[in-house]
Amino acid sequence: MTPSVTADERARVAVGKAGAHKDDRYAVSVNAEGAILLTPLASIPKRELLVWENAELRASLFRGLAEAAEGKGRPLPWVTAEDDEGVDDE
Repeated sequence: MTPSVTADERARVAVGKAGAHKDDRYAVSVNAEGAILLTPLASIPKRELLVWENAELRASLFRGLAEAAEGKGRPLPWVTAEDDEGVDDE
């Protein structure tokens, strides 16, 4: 049976009976019939968004992670340098 809830005096509805947990985030949409749809969200830093928007970059990243897990990684001086040494100024 589908759980039933009642909005409180501030029009809030508790959705814990539907499986929501503390600090869960949702996008809210309402269709033409008035059905409310909650879509779970995950927040990521904006600087990481480009990985999810660029399929080629994402595939490259996953290949690199797989290679590292297999022990095929190698140090890259321009990444591991503690200061500006090894960084080419172009």
